[in-house]
Amino acid sequence: MMARDNFRNSLGYALSGLVYALRTQPNMRFHFGAALVVVALALLLGVGVRDFVFILFAIALVVIAEMFNTAVETVVNLYTDKYHPLARVAKDVAAGAVLLAALNSMVVGLLVFYPYLHAFVRYWARSLGGVN
Repeated sequence: MMARDNFRNSLGYALSGLVYALRTQPNMRFHFGAALVVVALALLLGVGVRDFVFILFAIALVVIAEMFNTAVETVVNLYTDKYHPLARVAKDVAAGAVLLAALNSMVVGLLVFYPYLHAFVRYWARSLGGVN
């Protein structure tokens, strides 16, 4: 019984952190919105399971990086409200991690979606009497 309560409490804290990030961080909301668009596009284009997993991992990496960035910024702000070069480094490095994760997701998206979008465009071009 106690282990289940600990798990339930831990899950509640984790969900609370996710909700906090979504509620207070504009970039987190942007990433979630972009993720919804990407997932909808993948479903619309009939992306295969393996490719869909790549997309989900790329999305998860960005969201995880954004949450760590939020955690680092919050701890730095808790520690000091004055400018300190090391505080700036911590925040910049965390933001850099989000940037790398986002760039990675863009590369994954391009590699995954290119063949599907190419086929989609060719299909519509043929159906409109254009390119063969």
